[in-house]
Amino acid sequence: MAVALALALTLVLTLGDDAPSKPAPAAGVDSLVTQFTATLSADQEYRSPKADERRTAAAGFAAVLDRRSSADLQQLGFSVHDGVDPATGRPYTIAVNEPGTERAWGMYVIDRSAPPSLAVEVPHPAFDLRTELFGIDLFRRTPGAVLLVAGAHRKADDSKADVAHEEDSVFHVVASALAGRGLTQVQLHGFHDENLASTDIVLSSGASVAGDAARRTATRLTADGFAVCRAWEERCGALEGTKNVQGKLAVADDTVFLHVEMSRTVRESPERRAAVVRALGEADLQRP
Repeated sequence: MAVALALALTLVLTLGDDAPSKPAPAAGVDSLVTQFTATLSADQEYRSPKADERRTAAAGFAAVLDRRSSADLQQLGFSVHDGVDPATGRPYTIAVNEPGTERAWGMYVIDRSAPPSLAVEVPHPAFDLRTELFGIDLFRRTPGAVLLVAGAHRKADDSKADVAHEEDSVFHVVASALAGRGLTQVQLHGFHDENLASTDIVLSSGASVAGDAARRTATRLTADGFAVCRAWEERCGALEGTKNVQGKLAVADDTVFLHVEMSRTVRESPERRAAVVRALGEADLQRP
């Protein structure tokens, strides 16, 4: 799968250090993401980035986001390319960690059709099954979205790869950069049906007080027939995301963070996936 991903990425242009490259027809974002996540496993190599590497990642992601240079991310082993998603016709930039190494620090896709608007986060690919599919669909629905996909299974390296609970990760660096620019974060998770019977989706704002964006989302999901546990109104088991480090970041930055936990039944249904993504899109999450 890593070879297939590498071959797919050769179809797009490398982002130059002096000027942005021109978008070219490329592999679809869906195939790039699903090929990437298919390589992840609990026993894969992973190490947390050191402090100087996190600083380089912060500078590097900001430079790529602002269409400047990809040199810093390339120094960390990332490949950075431009392309056009065939499904939407919209240009994107993708940064992906080098495959098969301990620097399994993620995949980041920037929709270039509009200014950065929404951070769509998939912290547990290959563990919270199918969450990357929701991420792809919401990314494609939202001009200017930035898709963050963790580069390792959450159990890798004795769970140090669990980026939703570890600040020492490139994933958190990227989320910090986007929250620092005022972007709403939507983070996608999954739970086993039996962990919260009779509930389809748990919504929370993590460590934040729930705002209008969370309430609008809950209203739309309920209207579409989902059984929603609203963490700001009732207990939702251990699925409320109060210890989530990206959620804590949102409190510090006074930005919106929406933690979305979906049952296995919801995640296995393409029809229900479409309904969830539609509800998230109609909730106008870019507006607080």
